[in-house]
Amino acid sequence: MNYLAIVGTNSEVSTNRMLLQFMQRHFQAQAQLELYEIRDLPAFYEADDDQVPQEVTSLSDKIRQADGVIIATPEYDHAIPAVLKSALEWISYTSQALTDKPVLIVGASHGALGSSRAQAHLRQILDSPELAARLMPSSEFLLGKSQAAFNSSGQLIDEHKLAELDEIFREFVLFTEMITKLLSERTIIKKDKKYAWQTREA
Repeated sequence: MNYLAIVGTNSEVSTNRMLLQFMQRHFQAQAQLELYEIRDLPAFYEADDDQVPQEVTSLSDKIRQADGVIIATPEYDHAIPAVLKSALEWISYTSQALTDKPVLIVGASHGALGSSRAQAHLRQILDSPELAARLMPSSEFLLGKSQAAFNSSGQLIDEHKLAELDEIFREFVLFTEMITKLLSERTIIKKDKKYAWQTREA
């Protein structure tokens, strides 16, 4: 599996980035994770088709090419960061590349509750008609007190949290396979119906 792992913040020092970097190493035998920084994207504005920034086009291409997307979000005032909202607005307004794309949400926060409210906020956004991502149900990885969650080597040190992350990621790989198969079968059915209609017309 090839996943695009989006760092949902423009902060130079981020435990959400550390979480994705750890996942990239920890799950390398199961999947390839490419980290993507949204801090280089311009703030969203309504651009004509020929004025869409190259950075946005590149992000859309990476999303299309990936089997799925992992988004790590911090929580700012019970919501996702503005820079992440802006990135999603670009995708919604232009390529809609997240449509039917399997998405896993994770998050780290300095507080005890992790990024629970931000993750709920992000789910609402990704479920909107213009984005229409395929969100894995009943799953969230909340890493609270994240400043103390990693050792000096970037290793997640809480064994219970590590086991939880292992289980969620295993489920996401299966979820990705199921969605990919479902979409493939749906495409075949559409082609068969189109062929049958064209044959009847002939």
